[in-house]
Amino acid sequence: MARFLIEVIGTLSDAGSLFMVAAGLTLIFGAMRVINLAHGSLYMYGAFLMTTFVGASSGLRFWWSIALAAVIVAALGAVMELGIVRFLVGKEPLTQLVATFALFLILADTALHLWGNGARTVVAPSSVSGRFTIAGAVLPVYDLVIIGVAVAVGIGLWALLRHTSVGWRIRAAVDDPEVLESGGVNLRRLNLGVFAVGALLAGIAGAVVTPQVSVAPGMDESIIVTTLLVVVIGGLGSVTGTALAALVIGIADTVGTLVAPTWASTFMYLAVILVLVVRPWGLLGTPER
Repeated sequence: MARFLIEVIGTLSDAGSLFMVAAGLTLIFGAMRVINLAHGSLYMYGAFLMTTFVGASSGLRFWWSIALAAVIVAALGAVMELGIVRFLVGKEPLTQLVATFALFLILADTALHLWGNGARTVVAPSSVSGRFTIAGAVLPVYDLVIIGVAVAVGIGLWALLRHTSVGWRIRAAVDDPEVLESGGVNLRRLNLGVFAVGALLAGIAGAVVTPQVSVAPGMDESIIVTTLLVVVIGGLGSVTGTALAALVIGIADTVGTLVAPTWASTFMYLAVILVLVVRPWGLLGTPER
């Protein structure tokens, strides 16, 4: 039972961090139909900004640093949308991939100049850096923080999309942007807001996970690969599907680590293949019309 609880909490923590990053990417794709390969860069910038703001201290500075890093990343996302991404809406997928990959490389090089190539760490406040025991299992308290933030993000997105006029417009943009625009909605302004929210989610994820990961160049590349897997098997544009897919990937990774540690990543790709064979449009996605 102790080993089972340890694996369950670890899986939920990993799935929660993946969900936060992937939710932003799937939100952007659903409303704008843009495949943003630079989304992992926003996650990395959130992490690096967190190391800058927190430094060697923690306490209250740790919590407001998460919010500040996320807001700055959201502002960076807005600049990206205004300068580059809005001109990619409606373009061929290959054009989007090449352009956002170029942006990915630019942001990676900029981060290298700003923060160097060394690894950085962040120490969580003492109130959440310890461990607790339940049913004989010794579990990190900070895993519960990540799970809690992921749940809060999920509830916030659900409330935004289902119970606000902005959410109604976003859902309408996913279904039929032409009709929405003909009704007087400024699609460019809506897309700017959606992209900023997607960047905000990536920034939150990058900032929140810093006590558990090594913050270094290259983390943008590793996260975008896994995030794309989550978005694809969840169903492009489906936030709920993204949450389920993050859990599937987390479980596959945990099972792979337990069964064959040297082949752990293979289990994730097998899970993707199995889902896409049964449902090519993803768990909760819909076939393209």
